[in-house]
Amino acid sequence: MGPVDCHAHVIVPELLRGDGGDESWRASVTRDADGAQVVELEGKSIRAMIGEAVDVDAILAAQHERGIERVVLCPWVPLLYASTEPELALERCRIGNAGLARIVDRYPERIAGLGAVPMGDPELAAAELGGVRAAGLAGVEITAGIGGTPLGDESREIFWAEAEASGSVVFIHPATRSLPDPAFDDFYSWNTVGNPLETTIAAAHMTMAGVMERHPELTVILAHAGGVLPALRGRLDHAHGFQPQARSRLTEAPSESIRRFHLDTITHDPALLAQIVEWAGPERVLLGSDWPFDMGDQDPIATVRAAGLGDLAEAAVLAGNAERIFWGIGGEED
Repeated sequence: MGPVDCHAHVIVPELLRGDGGDESWRASVTRDADGAQVVELEGKSIRAMIGEAVDVDAILAAQHERGIERVVLCPWVPLLYASTEPELALERCRIGNAGLARIVDRYPERIAGLGAVPMGDPELAAAELGGVRAAGLAGVEITAGIGGTPLGDESREIFWAEAEASGSVVFIHPATRSLPDPAFDDFYSWNTVGNPLETTIAAAHMTMAGVMERHPELTVILAHAGGVLPALRGRLDHAHGFQPQARSRLTEAPSESIRRFHLDTITHDPALLAQIVEWAGPERVLLGSDWPFDMGDQDPIATVRAAGLGDLAEAAVLAGNAERIFWGIGGEED
C-alpha cells in the first residue's frame, strides 16, 4: 500500500480536556487568531506542531498528500507521563492506550500504534505490556531519560525481558529539554542538539550494559536516526577493548550491539542517511518524519530517494521493514 511513516505523533481525544474530564494533566488544543494550532499542557503553550495532532482523518489525508499511505502513531511525548507517580501514570497511560487502540481498530491496515506504560516502575511497566499487546498495539514509546535511571540499569531488566518475550516494539524518543546545560537554552539547541543527544546517551548506555546482546529478539527503534550513536561506534569499541568497566556487562563489540537497534530516517541529510543505511544495513532503517512537528522531515520520501540507496534498500526503508515489524508482512530479516 505504499510508504510507512514509523514516527508520527498523535494526541488522542480521550486525553484532551472536555468530555473526558477537565483535570490539569490533560492537554487542550486551540487555534490562535491566525489559525495556528496551539497545544496547552500544565500551563505551557506549544506552537511547534505545524500539522494536525488530533484528527486522525486529517492526519491520514495530510500524509497521503506527501505519498505516505500508512502510519505508526505514538503519543505526544509529554502524554507518556514519564515523570508522574507510577500508579497515576498507569491510569493515564491506560486512557491513552484505549484511545489509540480505538484508532487502530478503525484503520487496521493503515495505522499501527505504540502506546505507553509507567516506566517510573519497571515491574509495573513490564506487567502492563501484555495489556498493551492484547489491545492491538504493537508496543510502546518510552522516553530516553526516565527519572535519572538509565535505560540499561539492572532495575530495568525485567522490562526488557518482557518486551522481548511479548514481541513488543519499543520506540525510544527524547523527553525534550531534559539536559541541564545552559548552552541548550540558545539557538534552539535544546532541540537540534539536545534531542538527539538524549537518545544517544540512552542507547549507548543500553549498548554497554549489554541489553541488546542479552535480548537478541528485542525490537528497539531509536528516534532521529539514533542521534550520534553510529558515529561513536569506534570510540565505544576502543574503550571496550581495554577498559574493564566498559566491558563489564557486554561481551560482543559495541559496534555489533549497536547494529541490533533499528533507526528512523530523520537526519535532514540524504548523504548522512546513505552512510547510516550502508553501515547499519537497510533492514534496520525505517522511514520516519516526526509528524506533526516543525523539526520533522516535511518530505521524508524525498530524503530517502535522494540518498541513492538502490531499489531493494529503498523499498525496505520506505515500507518493507515497517510492514515486517508492525504488520507481520514479509517474514524474517535477511
